[in-house]
Amino acid sequence: MMLFWNDVSEEMEPVMKEDMPLTIVAKVVVKEEYREELEPELVRLLDPSRKDAGCLLYDMHQSNEDANTFLFYETWQNKGLWESHMETEHLKRWRKVSEGKVSDFELLQMTKV
Repeated sequence: MMLFWNDVSEEMEPVMKEDMPLTIVAKVVVKEEYREELEPELVRLLDPSRKDAGCLLYDMHQSNEDANTFLFYETWQNKGLWESHMETEHLKRWRKVSEGKVSDFELLQMTKV
């Protein structure tokens, strides 16, 4: 089942303390025919996300093997602030413009060891 960013919080069980830093690794694969449209939309997420409360790191990478594959590497002060980020207007806008145009989405919540 493909998840979209608005489904993530309900799908995941917490395995960390709420006040610990949270690392997010999110892989987004856009459909080939929408890459030219969606790539700038993904880039558009960077500045406002980096300014969101609790954002310590928010980087986007593009695969060298498949130009349709993007990876976000994020670090948040804690899970609650990441969850707040997921409800921001820029993420809501992304979900709207990308609806039906993403072929795969994977998200990992991780804790540094």
